[in-house]
Amino acid sequence: MKTICLIGGKLQGFEVAYLAKKANMKTVLVDRNPKALIRNFVDEFHCFDISGEPEKLIEISKTVDAVIPVNENLECINFLDSVKEKLSCPLLFDFAAYGISRDKKKSKEYFAAIKVPTPLDSPAEPPYFVKPPCESSSLGARIIYDEAELQTLDPGMLVEEYVEGDVVSLEVIGDGEHFAVVKETLVHIDGTYDCHRVTPLSFDPEFRKISLSLAANLSLKGIMDVEAIAGPRGLKVIEIDARFPSQTPTVVYHSSGINLVELLVRAFEGGIKEMKQIKKLEELPKNDYCSFEHLLLKKEENGECTLHPAGEQFLSEGSEYGEYYSEPGLEIFACRGENPVFTLIARAPDREETESVRRRGISILEEDFGAIAYSPLVDSTVYESYPKSYHKSRITVKS
Repeated sequence: MKTICLIGGKLQGFEVAYLAKKANMKTVLVDRNPKALIRNFVDEFHCFDISGEPEKLIEISKTVDAVIPVNENLECINFLDSVKEKLSCPLLFDFAAYGISRDKKKSKEYFAAIKVPTPLDSPAEPPYFVKPPCESSSLGARIIYDEAELQTLDPGMLVEEYVEGDVVSLEVIGDGEHFAVVKETLVHIDGTYDCHRVTPLSFDPEFRKISLSLAANLSLKGIMDVEAIAGPRGLKVIEIDARFPSQTPTVVYHSSGINLVELLVRAFEGGIKEMKQIKKLEELPKNDYCSFEHLLLKKEENGECTLHPAGEQFLSEGSEYGEYYSEPGLEIFACRGENPVFTLIARAPDREETESVRRRGISILEEDFGAIAYSPLVDSTVYESYPKSYHKSRITVKS
């Protein structure tokens, strides 16, 4: 059994730990926060600051097969870069690619250099899409419709043309010479441009070609997530992130059969040259459907409990993240806190059956908490009848 050490105990860490469990791998977490969000979801937890006690990390590296940074703390990332040669196992991360991807201005220069289509910078007229230069694109991102508001922006903010369309995502893993482009996903965005749901998409040759070019021109050795807008004017790449993403890899796993943690380990151990470029859906291990979403449980002023779609930012306020309910085709994870957030993963051979499983999960939460699902969670298709759940809630909703 392989053992993976995670540096960071939040949502990226959960994603890797979840997929590691599916691959029958053991997970060891290192985080300086004694109440790290996923501390009870991993097999082993060590609480210390790696920059203050590097010798502890070096010792742990002797007992594991790989180390994966799963945080976006630049000080931590830079420190890991400085000590990687002292570790006794591979550090599964491309520091050079990350340096380009985390800086959105450098990313835009890179896109231009290899002629990747992207939204125009500093457009002549509104609407404008603005985002910070070195954060996740959902943090501080918004649309501006007039010149007056544009003048109030911090000078460092990026200003792009606003491009209408769906947000789509695609992961690439490379060993420096060979690159595996895996499975397209649709990123469902809320009003704050945060992701609250992910579902799989059909094969897109153009998106795959662009993503392969982005990885190959960086000689990527690690994992990279490519996000684009798919609209009437074609694909426009909005960002790359050369670190393990959250949410999309789980959908990739359940819909395609490809485990990105296993593939990432393979890239550093023996390379991925034996994995040929996938040119059609039939070449994937499987072609199923999957829905991954976050649901916020709120206690309203009238005393009712309601379930609402929730972005990842809500989970960052939680105190613990772990398993809540499981049955074939359905998993529910709970992020405990003042307003609990549930992650619902439904999977089946096709979209219609997956929707039935998804509704089953919503009905379990409604029953456990006497909650009412916010209407957009349930569309106009027939709500199937299921037997009552005997699962008892372990979550307390505060008044």
